Amino acid sequence: MTEQVSPVHRRYGPSAQWLHINEAHITPEAVADLAGFKSNGVNFKLALWNPHPNGVRYLKALTFTLGMGLSPANRDRLRRTRHREVGDPYSVRCQGDSVCLDYLQAVHEVEFMAANLPLDGAEVVEIGAGYGRTCHTLLSNHEVAGYTIVDLPNTLELSRRYLRAVLEPEHFAKISFVGIDDLDERLRGARFDVCVNVDSFAEMDPETVRDYLALIDATCAHFYVNNPVGKYLDKTLDGHSQGAAVVELALSSGLLREVIDIHDSEAVLEQVPAFLSAYRPGPRWQCVADDRAVSWSYYWQALYRADSTAR
Repeated sequence: MTEQVSPVHRRYGPSAQWLHINEAHITPEAVADLAGFKSNGVNFKLALWNPHPNGVRYLKALTFTLGMGLSPANRDRLRRTRHREVGDPYSVRCQGDSVCLDYLQAVHEVEFMAANLPLDGAEVVEIGAGYGRTCHTLLSNHEVAGYTIVDLPNTLELSRRYLRAVLEPEHFAKISFVGIDDLDERLRGARFDVCVNVDSFAEMDPETVRDYLALIDATCAHFYVNNPVGKYLDKTLDGHSQGAAVVELALSSGLLREVIDIHDSEAVLEQVPAFLSAYRPGPRWQCVADDRAVSWSYYWQALYRADSTAR
């Protein structure tokens, strides 16, 4: 076993840690040129953690910042949504509450809907529910009459298992799970107070989105949508780690396919009119509220209402 030798003490001298940093990272060669130093190993030892191996650190920092900024009403929504720890999410603790990014987004989604339409007693249909975070939050905070989830078979099975685990039996009993192959038959003649779509229309074929919008027009009184305003092609964000073919698939999906700088607030705002137009289910629908969505820079949310006299 090699014995670690401490450096000879020098007045105002570096610690062993910083001696290593200067020798390995902040070398004369590395600091000779200012180009790029803020996004490489020099600054990753001075001011930033390297984002590549520190993704979870940054995720938790984002979650903590948003969690500490929750309004009292949204903190109450979060607390009423029990068993959020199922599935072992990346969580932080904010003022005594366990908080993960998924449910931070969910309480903001429910807040936006509740501010613009009555949810108690509502019949809700959600297209593409993922594992069910929005459904879980909404059912935990409002006495809805019923909740229908429409999804692909494997995801539908995941949401069924998850929601059974986290919800009280009387709340779980309100949910109907509908596969895409049974959609027309199961929803024929149905009426819903609101349809919800969070982050899935942007990943569908454009024709499929239009089919869903026609279904919403025929069956729903309100429509809440929360999706990206456009596409991005910034390789520094993920290194295109899944390959060029997957990137091409992502760029060709959805209704809004213009590539923008998603971290430019003005560039995002310029796309909002196209977003509001694209997701309007039909001529008789009005957008009654819209805003940025938590927590991603290029996501927007909107609520539309149908004029029932204009059929």
